[in-house]
Amino acid sequence: MSGDIIFAIGLIIGLLFLLLIGLEIAWSVGVIALVGLVFFVNQPIDQIAYTMWDSLNSFALTAMPLFILMGSILGNTGVNEKLFSAINKWTGHLPGGLVISVISGNAVFAAMSGSAMAATATFGKIAYPAMAKRGYAPSFALGSIAAGSVLAPLIPPSILLILYGAWQGISIVDLLAAGLVPGIMLTVLLILTAMIMVKINPKLAPPPVKYTWAERGKALIESLPFVVVIFGVLGAIFGGLMTPTEAGGLGALLSILLTLYYRRLTFKILQQSLLETVRVTSFSLFIMAMATLISHVFNSAGIIPMLKDYVLAMELGKYTILFGFFVMYLVMGMFFDSWSMLFLTFPFVMPIITGVGINPIWWGVIYVMAAEQSTITPPFGLVLFVMKSVVPEHSMSTVVKGALPYLIPIYINILLLIIFPELVLWLPRLLSGD
Repeated sequence: MSGDIIFAIGLIIGLLFLLLIGLEIAWSVGVIALVGLVFFVNQPIDQIAYTMWDSLNSFALTAMPLFILMGSILGNTGVNEKLFSAINKWTGHLPGGLVISVISGNAVFAAMSGSAMAATATFGKIAYPAMAKRGYAPSFALGSIAAGSVLAPLIPPSILLILYGAWQGISIVDLLAAGLVPGIMLTVLLILTAMIMVKINPKLAPPPVKYTWAERGKALIESLPFVVVIFGVLGAIFGGLMTPTEAGGLGALLSILLTLYYRRLTFKILQQSLLETVRVTSFSLFIMAMATLISHVFNSAGIIPMLKDYVLAMELGKYTILFGFFVMYLVMGMFFDSWSMLFLTFPFVMPIITGVGINPIWWGVIYVMAAEQSTITPPFGLVLFVMKSVVPEHSMSTVVKGALPYLIPIYINILLLIIFPELVLWLPRLLSGD
């Protein structure tokens, strides 16, 4: 075994050690990158500044804090309670009506937020009390809320896809367009799963509630402000009227106007939302900069090209490689969030993905689903913990029991996208005129 490989293994072991003792991911990666830079590739420390600047000097990244602010304002004001109530007027007559309203509401909220954590907290606060009052089984209610949140990073504007595109130099518009059809498909599959579960076990939900056409008409009118926000942002992006950054600014402005319209926005909430935006943005960009630095170290040492050549020489085929990555993300997702997995693994994963001829836009969507399904898997699924913190009166096992059945539609959706990749690529090609 060559000295380079031994040193690379040593760096990886060192990274795992720092993570195990509780050091934050960004600092752990940064420390190991610094050690590798100085002692492994023998480059000056000021290379850190150059590498970090190159990774963060991207106009596309400026869209991220604007969409985060948009989601924070909508989530913190609780204005989505209006959205949830309006959707329920149209879905309440179906088996498990409130659960379907939650999943549908998550799909709509995803088009205004892009954050699974925000979606879980929001619908946990506004939907679960209504579901408990109606007599829904706690596991069914809580698991459905948690599972519905996986739509947020998939349906545009997805913050995770924006990060991925900016980091890898891929069109943000194409990536956001690529997530739309799979997001709609997953929404339908989640709804069908909920309905089947109620049909199999009617005790999970009370009898459906029917609403009059007058009530449904009123609900449509009440939902119009949300429709304006969604079509304003996505229409501006996909119509070529605005860049994602400009559309993010429009979305943040419309979210402020929407919450003012419903008289939910206060100075305290605005301040809280701005602070959340700063925290989330700085956290993610710091990890991104450190991940770029460690990627630079391994590239300079020839480790990443060597690893790529080794995997490709095995001639496993792209589907075997994809399956291996799915298993890897399933295991890692029990301990890391989707953003951290992106930055920790993509320096090694992307050369292999491109080497076997996998479209990077298609892969971005597949990664989002592979990573986000891990957020509802025990023992450390992040969404499960958020759900438990929002509704502390129920045990973690109750949340897990309700969320696990929803892994089936997620896997079905991934399988469909593997069999029919045009489901991902059709809309980006249509918008680009190819």
